Amino acid sequence: MATKRERQRKLAREAHTRRMQRRAEQARRTRQLSVVIAIVAVLVVGVGFAGAAIAGVFNSTKPTAAAGSHTPSATPTASATPTATPSPSVTAAMVNGKCVYTKSGTAARPVSLPPARPDRKATYVATIATNRGNIVIDLLNKEAPCTVGSFVSLADQKFFDNTHCHRLTTAATGIYVLQCGDPTGTGSGGPGYEFYTENLSSVKTETVSGTTEGVYPAGTVAMARSESQDSNGSQFFMVYKQSPLPPPGYTPFGTIVSGLSIIQNVAKAGTDNSNGTGDGHPKEKVQIDSVTITKT
Repeated sequence: MATKRERQRKLAREAHTRRMQRRAEQARRTRQLSVVIAIVAVLVVGVGFAGAAIAGVFNSTKPTAAAGSHTPSATPTASATPTATPSPSVTAAMVNGKCVYTKSGTAARPVSLPPARPDRKATYVATIATNRGNIVIDLLNKEAPCTVGSFVSLADQKFFDNTHCHRLTTAATGIYVLQCGDPTGTGSGGPGYEFYTENLSSVKTETVSGTTEGVYPAGTVAMARSESQDSNGSQFFMVYKQSPLPPPGYTPFGTIVSGLSIIQNVAKAGTDNSNGTGDGHPKEKVQIDSVTITKT
């Protein structure tokens, strides 16, 4: 008969095994935010399209996530933008004081490239008017000037107007984000250009059971992208509850200062599970009517 200590050790081992299984499952679900986009990118590379998603969260989902993010699954069908000749890959959003925006794929809506030289002294506030109320975001221009420059440019060109947030993830995935920014509503639409991640040094990390993850607090607004760090486009995600996302991470470029409860209430209604349990279109539709930028 096993002794009391032996039984305790057995129970401890079993508990540890269950924790590791839960962590592995969470990591698997997190990776799903980017895997689909990666597959799509491979399928459509022949026509010059690189899916931008979030977790993907999120890979420009996924989250580009979306969180992944956050899950581009089809080539956008909107107005065409000429595909540029492939250029050497860059490893920074800004080079010699200029933001590097590289034309890529087909734009979901025709837009011009953002200014290469951002106004780094400016302060920006974005007001996202939705069918459920306004969400106000302080944009982190000093920390992520190229990302903010792109977001401001797209907002000014009405790229986000009359679009809906196409992806919601809930407790079942271990990630809590609402992903928006794709006029096609498929998770594969983008602005016809891409740029590199930035401001990742601000993301705090934690290690659990040997796995290191980035910590994205509630209220964080970050870019969705595909597997590649230079695949940021137009898709972004808003974190409504602290979420762990795998390194190297997703560019945080804003903080929600008003309207977080709107997203939290939408999350309570859940998703249609079209991407899996707890991952899909929000049951309560979130329509972006307009995005207004206030500059000071």
